[in-house]
Amino acid sequence: MRTVFLVVATLLLTGCQVRKHYYEESGTVFNTSYHIKYQTDRSLTQEIDSAFEALNRSFNPFLSSSYIARINRNESDLTDVHLRHILSRSLEISCLSDGIFDVTVAPLINLWGFGYQRHDTITKEAIDSILQFVGYQKIHLDVGGRIHKTDPRVQLNCSAIAKGYAADVIATLLRQHGADNYMVEIGGEVAVQGLNPQHQPWRIGIRKPSDDFGENGLQEILAVSKRCGIATSGDYLNYYRQGDRKVAHTINPKTGYPSEENILSSTVIASDALTADALATTFNALGLEQALSLAESLVTDTLFAPIGYFFIYADSIGTLHTHTRGCGYYVQK
Repeated sequence: MRTVFLVVATLLLTGCQVRKHYYEESGTVFNTSYHIKYQTDRSLTQEIDSAFEALNRSFNPFLSSSYIARINRNESDLTDVHLRHILSRSLEISCLSDGIFDVTVAPLINLWGFGYQRHDTITKEAIDSILQFVGYQKIHLDVGGRIHKTDPRVQLNCSAIAKGYAADVIATLLRQHGADNYMVEIGGEVAVQGLNPQHQPWRIGIRKPSDDFGENGLQEILAVSKRCGIATSGDYLNYYRQGDRKVAHTINPKTGYPSEENILSSTVIASDALTADALATTFNALGLEQALSLAESLVTDTLFAPIGYFFIYADSIGTLHTHTRGCGYYVQK
């Protein structure tokens, strides 16, 4: 389901008058919502829908005919351009994080009830059994783009990077059609550039890490006009209760259990939304001390820089604190 709105704006170009409008579109994709605003001379609804269809066919594990679903069933080793890019970047970040970020965590995600399967009973024996075929070293891409698994039980889930990548794909599409001003938000991951319909930097909110958004509102508002990607990862965003226990969606691929670190929310600003999405997930799983160490090393890393980060964490008595660095490169003062 989608809705399309039109916000009228006029842009004068040298020699002629060209009408450019701000269009707003929303709907659902990858089992989550999206909201897009962009300024062009015509609606790009058809092009956006086509791009989403291609992305679905690539890495949506809930679509049985997708490339990733067929790989998970060992029916094919073929990837398309989208899945190849996601997997290649994922493997880089897996190496960087010593395996905390890992797209082979799918069986554990399923076991804990956050994937495309659900198990009624979770035991240490079940976790230990699955850990035997979880690990990014168990997959590799050859030069032809085929994926090889060392164990046929290996399954892939790109949910920690796919929404950010999809936002980048749509942002690239918008620029190709002349959009200098846009905001693409897919499941909370954002790709942004330029100015909003009020001719101001886009305002992107970072929510307080609470189950009740209405009561607590926003922790911070970023005013952004430089092209970038923004992503937030927090266990308060996706969880369920198992008795008195809160089971969060961030699974540590080394232990097989949901992460229970002291970082409540990790927001990353990077040159693209794919990188922001993957790093936000990584930082949230690492815990404050290791996340800060890794984040500091990436501020000047040529593969990832420039990045900015905004962590919300709790101390030993539950008081909330924030730690931020590098956001000024993207955020207006």
